[in-house]
Amino acid sequence: MKLALLCRNANLYSHKRLVEAGEERGHEVHVIDHLRCYINISSHRPSIQYKGEQLKGFDAVIPRIGASVTFFGTAVVRQFEMMKVYPLNESQAISRSRDKLRSLQLLARDGVGLPVSVFAHRTGQASDVLDMLGGAPVVIKLLEGTQGIGVVLGETKSSAESIIQAFGGLKANILVQEFIKEAGGQDIRCLVVGGRVIAAMARTGKEGDFRSNLHQGGSAERIRITPEERTTAVRAAKIMGLNACGVDLLRSNHGPVVMEVNSSPGLEGVEKATGINVAGQIIEFIEKNASPKRTRTRGKG
Repeated sequence: MKLALLCRNANLYSHKRLVEAGEERGHEVHVIDHLRCYINISSHRPSIQYKGEQLKGFDAVIPRIGASVTFFGTAVVRQFEMMKVYPLNESQAISRSRDKLRSLQLLARDGVGLPVSVFAHRTGQASDVLDMLGGAPVVIKLLEGTQGIGVVLGETKSSAESIIQAFGGLKANILVQEFIKEAGGQDIRCLVVGGRVIAAMARTGKEGDFRSNLHQGGSAERIRITPEERTTAVRAAKIMGLNACGVDLLRSNHGPVVMEVNSSPGLEGVEKATGINVAGQIIEFIEKNASPKRTRTRGKG
């Protein structure tokens, strides 16, 4: 098969592993910087130009789109879909998961466990937001934040109000969520591929930091998840429409709650913590499913 890996940095661990896994299984893998693509929107003959050449003959595309370039990146994925190239994750599913508010609304609609959350823009009445959540402590997030950046813990009512008002001064959309104290600064990252959890790790924040992101200095170890956690992760991936993703869970007193569904999860932490060849299983899924007729949206939305 001829595969296109869309990414900005070919030297990242995740991207090198996907190339290695593809080549080990006999495939031709081309690394393409999606921001350097030109999209030709001609009627009946959609095409993509890259480094002076037209991209042709691809069987599947693996999108690794950074959060900061979601709009253009998904446009490139959509163009591949219109060219009848099978995407590991479809453009619409990536956009859906990247919109934190929309993703939470969709998960809530289908009854997936979530922390109590309040979305706000005008924050002059910060006390009202806290009252809706039952008081402090709360976690305050910039809606556009990634990898733990723009995530702050408001431990007391006064500090939480100050943080909410400060974010409001930036004219930013924010998400305020209940703090799941019983999680103990640990979350669970489940890697879901093809409707099943293929690997899971527990991530623990560094001392004094409630955030468990590995990019923020956290640590990871292999973990055995419960049947309920497994079902929750698979349901979350299905609701987002993602074939391959990372689902982040917290263990709360009322069962597993979903914090985020990541359409381009990092592979380094989970492969090293679990010893599982995640990249290889992603390529195997593409082998079994890649077909011009297996794309649901086909560039429609």
